[in-house]
Amino acid sequence: MSKVFYSLFWKGISGLLLLLFMLVQMNSSEAQQILNHSPNRAAIYSAVIPGLGQAYNKKYWKIPIVYAGFGAMAYFINSNAIEYNRFRNAYDYKTAAIPDPSKYNSYVDKYPVASLLQGRDFYRRNRDLSYILTGIWYVLNVVDAAVDAYLFDYDVSENLTLHVTPEIVPVQPRMSSPCQLKLSLTF
Repeated sequence: MSKVFYSLFWKGISGLLLLLFMLVQMNSSEAQQILNHSPNRAAIYSAVIPGLGQAYNKKYWKIPIVYAGFGAMAYFINSNAIEYNRFRNAYDYKTAAIPDPSKYNSYVDKYPVASLLQGRDFYRRNRDLSYILTGIWYVLNVVDAAVDAYLFDYDVSENLTLHVTPEIVPVQPRMSSPCQLKLSLTF
C-alpha cells in the first residue's frame, strides 16, 4: 500500500511541477488578459489540486510549503499505521485462544499484553490525529489561496503616511492633561 501511495504522491508532484513550468512560461501579455482575479477560482483550484490556488495567485514560493506539509503528514500517517498494525497483530496473537501464525512478530516476545494494548491504542490515536491534521492542512491550503486572492490587488502605495502633531487644548474641568496628541492618517 505504501508503494502505491508514494508512487501516486511523486506522480502528483511531477504533474504539479510541469503545470508550474507551463505557468512560468506564459507570456506577460497572456497574463494581462486575466482581468478578474477571483478568490472563488483560487479556492476551487486549491481544493482540486493543493498548491494550484497558490500558483493562480502567483505565490509560487508557497507551493513547496504546501507539499512539504502533506509529505510530513503522509510520513506520520504511514509510520503510525505500521506501528499500530504491529502492536495490534502482536496483541491479537497473544490474546487469541488459537494464535494465528501470520500475526506473529517480534513484539510478541518483546512486550507483555498490557504494553501491547497500550502501544496499540497509542499508535491508533496518533494515526487518527495525523488524518485529522492532514484534513486541517488541506483546509488551510484552500483558505490561504482564497485569502491571498482577495488581497491580490490590494494597493499599498508609498502615499500612506502617519502625521503626529501635538496640539494644546484649553483645560476643561474633567480632563486630567492640558495636552492632547492628534494623529492623522493620509492616503
